[in-house]
Amino acid sequence: MADNLKDRGPQDRSRVNVNEEWELQYWSKKFGVSAQQLKDAVKAVGPSADAVGKHLGK
Repeated sequence: MADNLKDRGPQDRSRVNVNEEWELQYWSKKFGVSAQQLKDAVKAVGPSADAVGKHLGK
């Protein structure tokens, strides 16, 4: 069965990757923030999805 490349989620859902455009879009939408806010949060607390969510108040 072929992969649906339009239905992408992160490879590791416990870590936020802001270096891949499609992951940046996924996480921005998930947390309801802009790409820049997401990048700033990752810079502040690291790539852990839980830590980023707490930092963003989500």
